[in-house]
Amino acid sequence: MEENQKIAMQIAEELNVKVIQVVKTIELIDGGNTIPFIARYRKEVTGGLSDETLRELGERLTYLRNLQERKEEVKTSIENQGKLTDEIVKSLEEAKTLAEVEDIYRPYKQKKKTRATVAKAKGLEPLANIILEQKDERNIEEIAKEYVTPKEKIDENTPKEQIVESIEDAIQGAKDIIAEMISDNPEYRKYIKKKCYLNGFIVSKGVNPEEKTAYDMYYEFQEKINRIPSHRILAINRGEKEEVLKVKLDKNEDYLMDYIKRDIIKGNTQFTEILEDTIKDSWKRLIEPSIDREIRSDLTEKAEEQAIKVFGKNAKPLLLAPPLKGYTVMGFDPAYRTGCKIAVIDEMGKLLETTTVYPTEPQNDVEGAKKALKALISKYKVNVIAIGNGTASRESESFVSEMIKEIKEEVHYAIVSEAGASVYSASKLATEEYPDINVSLRGAISIARRLQDPLAELVKIDPKAIGVGQYQHDVNQTKLTESLTGVVEDAVNEVGVDVNTATPSLLSYVAGINKTIANNIVKYRDENGKMQERKELLKVAKLGKVAFEQCAGFIRIPGGKNPLEITAVHPESYDIAEKLLQRIGYKKEDLTDKEKLKEIKLKLAEIKIKETAGELEVGEMTLKDIIEELSKPGRDPRDEMPKQILRADVLKFEDLVEGMTLKGTVRNVTDFGAFVDIGVKHDGLVHISNLSNNFVKNPSDIVSVGDIVKVKVIGIDKERQKVQLSMKDA
Repeated sequence: MEENQKIAMQIAEELNVKVIQVVKTIELIDGGNTIPFIARYRKEVTGGLSDETLRELGERLTYLRNLQERKEEVKTSIENQGKLTDEIVKSLEEAKTLAEVEDIYRPYKQKKKTRATVAKAKGLEPLANIILEQKDERNIEEIAKEYVTPKEKIDENTPKEQIVESIEDAIQGAKDIIAEMISDNPEYRKYIKKKCYLNGFIVSKGVNPEEKTAYDMYYEFQEKINRIPSHRILAINRGEKEEVLKVKLDKNEDYLMDYIKRDIIKGNTQFTEILEDTIKDSWKRLIEPSIDREIRSDLTEKAEEQAIKVFGKNAKPLLLAPPLKGYTVMGFDPAYRTGCKIAVIDEMGKLLETTTVYPTEPQNDVEGAKKALKALISKYKVNVIAIGNGTASRESESFVSEMIKEIKEEVHYAIVSEAGASVYSASKLATEEYPDINVSLRGAISIARRLQDPLAELVKIDPKAIGVGQYQHDVNQTKLTESLTGVVEDAVNEVGVDVNTATPSLLSYVAGINKTIANNIVKYRDENGKMQERKELLKVAKLGKVAFEQCAGFIRIPGGKNPLEITAVHPESYDIAEKLLQRIGYKKEDLTDKEKLKEIKLKLAEIKIKETAGELEVGEMTLKDIIEELSKPGRDPRDEMPKQILRADVLKFEDLVEGMTLKGTVRNVTDFGAFVDIGVKHDGLVHISNLSNNFVKNPSDIVSVGDIVKVKVIGIDKERQKVQLSMKDA
C-alpha cells in the first residue's frame, strides 16, 4: 500500500473522520495551501473539517512522515551492517512511535565507549555467547582461561584495552556484554514499559518536609503512572527542578526481573548464578535508569501536549473577545512607587494624552490623582477606564470606583489582563509605534487598546506571554510557539482584517502573508493611499498569485469599489455571489443600503440550498457560507462573544461571605478547573468538581476564557486571600 494512503488511514482512525477527507486534505497541504484557507474555502474538498481538526491532522501528518523517514534510516543502517532480517523489517513496519523505532535500533546503534564495547574489543564476545547458550559442560573457569591474554604476548607496546588479565576479568567482561544485550532487547523493553505503565506508580517526597512551599501536596505523594493527570506531572517536574521534591517510579522489580530470567535461564546449570547476577546488574545499571527516563520523558511530552492544547483553547476566546467599539478609553497601568501610568485613546485607538498619577503607596496622593483624571475625563469625554490587573490593581480599582462616584459623567471601568504588556512596551515594535513615548507609558496605551480591540493588540506580543493556560513556561517552547501561532492565525482569519488600517503585526497572521509581505503592504499603503479593491494587493512587492489566493478572502476593504470586499466571499466566488443576488432581484451595490439589505436577508433565508447549488454549479457548503456573508456584510464574529463586564463599584475581599452569588468573568481554564474574576484581588477557583451538577471530564467542555458566569462563594481563606467558587445551582 502506498505510504501516503497508510498514513491517511491511520490519521482518519485517530481523528474519527473518513479516509477520503484526510487524503484530500493532505493533497491540499502538499499543494502549499494554508490551514485557514483550507478550512474556509475548501470545505467541499475536506468534507467541512474544522480549523482545529485540520491543524491536528497537519501535526499528525508531520509526525507520521518523520516516523516513516526514521524507519527507512534505521532499516538502511542495519542493512549496511549486514544484520537486517525479516523479523526486524516486520518490527519496524509495526512500530507506531519514534520511541519504538529507537528501541529496535538500540542493539545496532554505534555506541560510545561502554563496559560491553571494552569487553568486545578484548575478544570476549564468544565467551558471552557460551554463557548465554548454557550448553558447554566444561568448567566455566576452564572455558574462561582460554580468553586470558598469555603473559608472553604482553609487552610495553600492547594496548591495555586489549589485555584480559585474569579468569575473573574474562568472566566479568562476558557478563558486561550479556548485560548490554539484555538491556538492548526491544521485546524486553516493550514488555517492561507496558507493565510499568499498567502497574507502576510515580512517587514524590519533599526534600525538606517541614518547609512550607507551593508543593506541599506532593511531599508524600503517589499516583498510578497511567492515571496521573497532566497538570500534576508538570507540577511534580517543576518541584523536582526547583529541588523541592525527589521523584522516582515505583515498580515491581522482582516480577520484571523474573520475566527476563524465565526467557534467558534454561534449567539449573553452572551458568545460572552468573546469569542471575548479570540480569540484576543489567536491570539496576542499564534497564531501570533508561526505562525511567523514557517513561518520565513520555509522561512529560504528553503533559506538555495537553498543556499546549489548554493554552490554545484559552487563548482563542481571549483573542476573539468582543471589541469595545465607539468608546474613548483611559488606560490605567497600576503601580506603587513609580506611579500609575495613564493613557487616553480615542475610539479609533489614536493616542490623545498621557500622564502619571500617584494615588497608591507610598505617595498616597489621592486628591491630586482624582483632579488630574477628572480633568482628562471631562476634556476627552472618556467613557471607560481600562485597569490593568497587575501589581496594585485592586487598590487602583478602589480609587477609580471612588472617583467615578464623584463625577457627573457616566463612566465605567473594566479590569483588563495586562499579561505581556511590559514585554510589548520594551519591544522593537512598540518603539516603532511610539518612538517619542516613554517605555513605562506604552503599557497604559496597550491596556486601553486591549479593551478597545483585543485581537489587534494581542497579536503584537509573543503568544506565550498572553498569560492563560497552565505551566506554559515549563513546556517545549518551540511546540508552544507553533501551536499558538496557529491559534492566532485562526482567530485573525476568522475575524478578517481591514487592509487599510491593520498593523504589520495583524497582517502577518493573515493566511499567505508573512512578515515581509505585511510590511510591504503597509509601505504600499503609505505610498499610494488606501487600497480600493482586493486585486490591488497583487501590486504589492512579493505578493504573487499564490499568496493572493490564500489571503484575499480574509482581507476586508470597507468603503472600497466592491461591496463584496467587506465580506469573507472569496474573489473566486464573486460570480456566484452576484448571480445569487440577481436571482433574488438585487445587485452587489445594494448590500450597502440598510433598507435593501433587510429585504436581501429575508429573500436569502428562503433559498433552497440543494437546488440552487446545483443550478449555480457550486458546493452546498460554499453556497451556505456565501449566503451567510451576504446576509451580514461587514459582520464581526466577535460581536456574538460574551461582552466584557463594565463595573462602576468595587467589591472588597472583606465583603465576601459564603453563599453569596456573583457574576464573574472566566480568566483562565486549566485541567483542574476555572479561575473566575469576581472583582476582588485574586481570581476565585471553580474546581472541576464544582463546575456542573453532572460529571465533568474536561473543564473546557463547560467554560471558555471570557465567559460571563454566575458563581456561588463556597469557601474563603482569609489568610491566603483565596476564594473557592461553585457554578452548581448558582
